[in-house]
Amino acid sequence: MARAGCALMVVILICAAGSSGAAAERSRTGEFDVRPGGLVHSHSETLGEHVCTFTYASQGGTNERWHMSVGISEDNKLFSCSVWRPQGKSYLFFTQFKAEVTNAKIAFANGFSQAAADGRGDIPLKEDEYIIKENIVTHKDGSFKSELSKLLIVARTRHDEL
Repeated sequence: MARAGCALMVVILICAAGSSGAAAERSRTGEFDVRPGGLVHSHSETLGEHVCTFTYASQGGTNERWHMSVGISEDNKLFSCSVWRPQGKSYLFFTQFKAEVTNAKIAFANGFSQAAADGRGDIPLKEDEYIIKENIVTHKDGSFKSELSKLLIVARTRHDEL
Protein backbone atom coordinates (compact mmCIF):
# COMPACT_ATOMS: atom_id res chain seq x y z
CA MET A 1 0.00 0.00 0.00
CA ALA A 2 1.34 3.44 -0.82
CA ARG A 3 2.50 5.66 2.05
CA ALA A 4 -0.37 8.10 1.52
CA GLY A 5 -2.92 5.27 1.48
CA CYS A 6 -1.57 3.78 4.71
CA ALA A 7 -1.46 7.18 6.39
CA LEU A 8 -5.10 7.71 5.40
CA MET A 9 -5.98 4.31 6.89
CA VAL A 10 -4.36 5.35 10.19
CA VAL A 11 -6.40 8.55 10.25
CA ILE A 12 -9.59 6.63 9.46
CA LEU A 13 -8.91 4.09 12.23
CA ILE A 14 -8.20 6.82 14.77
CA CYS A 15 -11.18 8.98 13.75
CA ALA A 16 -13.50 5.98 13.89
CA ALA A 17 -12.95 5.84 17.63
CA GLY A 18 -15.59 8.46 18.33
CA SER A 19 -18.09 7.62 15.60
CA SER A 20 -20.09 4.81 17.22
CA GLY A 21 -20.32 2.52 20.20
CA ALA A 22 -18.96 -0.40 18.19
CA ALA A 23 -15.95 1.62 17.09
CA ALA A 24 -15.12 2.44 20.71
CA GLU A 25 -14.44 -1.27 21.25
CA ARG A 26 -12.02 -1.18 18.34
CA SER A 27 -9.85 1.70 19.54
CA ARG A 28 -8.40 3.27 22.63
CA THR A 29 -6.52 6.48 23.37
CA GLY A 30 -4.39 7.02 26.45
CA GLU A 31 -2.48 10.03 27.72
CA PHE A 32 0.96 9.96 29.28
CA ASP A 33 3.76 12.32 30.22
CA VAL A 34 6.99 12.26 28.24
CA ARG A 35 9.57 13.01 30.92
CA PRO A 36 13.01 14.47 30.29
CA GLY A 37 16.05 13.60 32.36
CA GLY A 38 17.80 11.06 30.15
CA LEU A 39 16.22 7.97 31.72
CA VAL A 40 14.46 5.38 29.58
CA HIS A 41 10.66 5.37 30.00
CA SER A 42 7.86 3.39 28.32
CA HIS A 43 4.13 3.69 27.75
CA SER A 44 1.89 0.92 26.39
CA GLU A 45 -1.69 0.59 25.22
CA THR A 46 -3.38 -2.78 24.75
CA LEU A 47 -6.29 -3.62 22.49
CA GLY A 48 -7.30 -7.27 22.57
CA GLU A 49 -4.24 -9.37 21.76
CA HIS A 50 -2.31 -6.39 20.39
CA VAL A 51 0.02 -4.12 22.35
CA CYS A 52 1.87 -1.00 21.25
CA THR A 53 4.79 0.09 23.44
CA PHE A 54 6.61 3.40 23.03
CA THR A 55 10.02 3.51 24.73
CA TYR A 56 12.14 6.65 24.79
CA ALA A 57 14.74 8.78 26.54
CA SER A 58 14.73 12.58 26.29
CA GLN A 59 16.49 15.66 27.66
CA GLY A 60 15.62 19.31 28.27
CA GLY A 61 12.47 21.16 29.24
CA THR A 62 9.71 19.79 31.43
CA ASN A 63 7.17 16.99 31.13
CA GLU A 64 5.01 17.08 28.00
CA ARG A 65 1.53 15.51 27.72
CA TRP A 66 1.43 13.02 24.83
CA HIS A 67 -1.27 10.67 23.49
CA MET A 68 -1.19 7.11 22.22
CA SER A 69 -4.05 5.69 20.14
CA VAL A 70 -4.39 2.08 19.12
CA GLY A 71 -7.04 0.70 16.79
CA ILE A 72 -8.05 -2.45 14.99
CA SER A 73 -9.84 -2.49 11.63
CA GLU A 74 -13.33 -3.98 11.40
CA ASP A 75 -11.98 -7.02 9.55
CA ASN A 76 -9.26 -7.48 12.23
CA LYS A 77 -6.54 -7.38 9.57
CA LEU A 78 -4.89 -4.04 10.48
CA PHE A 79 -3.67 -2.77 13.83
CA SER A 80 -2.66 0.88 14.14
CA CYS A 81 -0.63 2.72 16.74
CA SER A 82 -0.13 6.47 16.83
CA VAL A 83 1.97 8.37 19.37
CA TRP A 84 1.93 12.16 19.29
CA ARG A 85 2.10 15.46 21.10
CA PRO A 86 -1.27 17.22 20.61
CA GLN A 87 0.35 20.68 20.67
CA GLY A 88 2.25 19.70 17.52
CA LYS A 89 5.89 20.41 18.28
CA SER A 90 7.87 18.77 21.06
CA TYR A 91 10.58 20.87 22.64
CA LEU A 92 12.33 17.86 24.12
CA PHE A 93 15.57 16.45 22.73
CA PHE A 94 15.01 12.70 22.18
CA THR A 95 18.17 10.68 22.61
CA GLN A 96 16.35 7.49 21.55
CA PHE A 97 12.94 6.12 20.69
CA LYS A 98 11.41 2.76 19.83
CA ALA A 99 7.82 1.73 19.14
CA GLU A 100 6.97 -1.96 19.16
CA VAL A 101 3.76 -3.77 18.25
CA THR A 102 2.93 -7.33 19.29
CA ASN A 103 1.05 -9.94 17.29
CA ALA A 104 1.36 -7.87 14.11
CA LYS A 105 3.86 -7.14 11.32
CA ILE A 106 4.50 -3.51 10.35
CA ALA A 107 3.25 -2.62 6.87
CA PHE A 108 3.81 1.14 7.17
CA ALA A 109 5.44 3.52 9.63
CA ASN A 110 6.38 7.17 9.59
CA GLY A 111 7.86 9.56 12.11
CA PHE A 112 7.43 13.34 12.29
CA SER A 113 9.51 16.10 13.84
CA GLN A 114 6.34 18.23 14.01
CA ALA A 115 2.73 17.06 14.23
CA ALA A 116 -0.10 19.03 12.64
CA ALA A 117 -1.58 21.60 15.07
CA ASP A 118 -2.70 25.21 15.09
CA GLY A 119 -2.69 25.50 11.31
CA ARG A 120 0.77 23.94 10.91
CA GLY A 121 1.22 20.72 8.99
CA ASP A 122 3.14 17.54 9.72
CA ILE A 123 6.88 17.64 9.06
CA PRO A 124 8.14 14.09 8.41
CA LEU A 125 11.47 12.77 9.61
CA LYS A 126 13.90 11.89 6.85
CA GLU A 127 13.73 8.19 6.05
CA ASP A 128 17.35 7.72 7.14
CA GLU A 129 16.52 8.94 10.69
CA TYR A 130 14.65 5.76 11.68
CA ILE A 131 14.58 2.05 10.98
CA ILE A 132 11.50 -0.09 10.36
CA LYS A 133 11.79 -3.77 11.25
CA GLU A 134 9.14 -6.52 11.37
CA ASN A 135 7.42 -5.21 14.50
CA ILE A 136 9.65 -2.30 15.62
CA VAL A 137 10.29 1.29 14.54
CA THR A 138 13.38 2.80 16.15
CA HIS A 139 15.72 5.75 15.81
CA LYS A 140 18.85 5.26 13.71
CA ASP A 141 22.03 6.02 15.64
CA GLY A 142 24.04 8.79 14.03
CA SER A 143 21.22 9.92 11.71
CA PHE A 144 18.29 10.72 14.02
CA LYS A 145 18.27 14.47 14.68
CA SER A 146 16.59 14.07 18.11
CA GLU A 147 13.30 15.74 17.08
CA LEU A 148 10.12 13.68 17.43
CA SER A 149 6.52 14.85 17.77
CA LYS A 150 4.53 12.01 16.17
CA LEU A 151 4.93 8.38 15.17
CA LEU A 152 2.44 6.38 13.07
CA ILE A 153 2.37 2.61 12.58
CA VAL A 154 0.02 0.39 10.58
CA ALA A 155 0.62 -3.33 10.99
CA ARG A 156 -0.94 -6.44 9.51
CA THR A 157 -2.32 -8.74 12.16
CA ARG A 158 -1.89 -12.47 12.22
CA HIS A 159 -5.49 -12.72 10.99
CA ASP A 160 -4.27 -11.28 7.68
CA GLU A 161 -1.65 -14.02 7.32
CA LEU A 162 -4.06 -16.93 7.74
